Amino acid sequence: MLMLAFRVLSLLPLRALHAVGGMLGWVVYWASPGYRRRIRANVPQTLANRTRVLRQAVAESGKQVLELAWVWTRPAEQILARVQTDNPELIDSILAQDRAVVMLTPHLGCFEVIAQSYMASAAGKSRPMLALYRIPRKAVLRPIFEQARARHGLLLAPADLHGVRLMLRALRNREIVGLLPDQVPSRGEGVWAPFFGRPAFTMTLPGRLARAHDALVVLVFARRLARGAGFCIHWQALEEALSGEPQEDAARINRAMEQLILRCPEQYLWSYNRYKTPVGVQAPGT
Repeated sequence: MLMLAFRVLSLLPLRALHAVGGMLGWVVYWASPGYRRRIRANVPQTLANRTRVLRQAVAESGKQVLELAWVWTRPAEQILARVQTDNPELIDSILAQDRAVVMLTPHLGCFEVIAQSYMASAAGKSRPMLALYRIPRKAVLRPIFEQARARHGLLLAPADLHGVRLMLRALRNREIVGLLPDQVPSRGEGVWAPFFGRPAFTMTLPGRLARAHDALVVLVFARRLARGAGFCIHWQALEEALSGEPQEDAARINRAMEQLILRCPEQYLWSYNRYKTPVGVQAPGT
């Protein structure tokens, strides 16, 4: 049934998916008290225009879910036709260097289209990308997620020890490794670091990978355009150099993520349980 629904949705144009997704976001918001409490709690009180951002974020979260049916099924030429980059010269400069690249992408905008559009481009053919992903808890979702993400030659690394080995090998080969640094890690894989003024358990993997292979660290996000027009991808280099000290590097990466999110805060996935305490981890201040 789930696969059938996914295939039906994939037939709809992006504009329709975004329209329906916006309504779906509000349905979930009002139907789930827990979801509603989390998104309200996670949107920072100090954020400018907080009420407007909160309302827009509810709809944008629904768009983010349904647009996957389009991103994961459309042929390369259709994806590239709907994706623009606001600083292509930076991409050329990064790829021209003979160094590995660690690409950090928060849960902002349509993060799934970044890898798909990159691998569908000429750059992806000459400089492969490997993306870290978390294995879905529900077994029925795993083939959908893995087959869809692996299109256009995108390489996948599960979020486990085997995946870390794959990423290290990719970096040795001067390839691009992509991951979501605001994804909450498991015990032993993170430290507590500030994120919008609150302690958040933050992965140390990006810093370790970058330091181990002298990799360039770049920040990337894909802003969702209005009325289903597509996506605009923004690349930028990490301004603060990593030191190799886990706590300090986690804080630096979180600050960089905050700056990206503030560019379009309404498209951040505020409903994500960013501030949870993983099993076996001591909560801060206890």
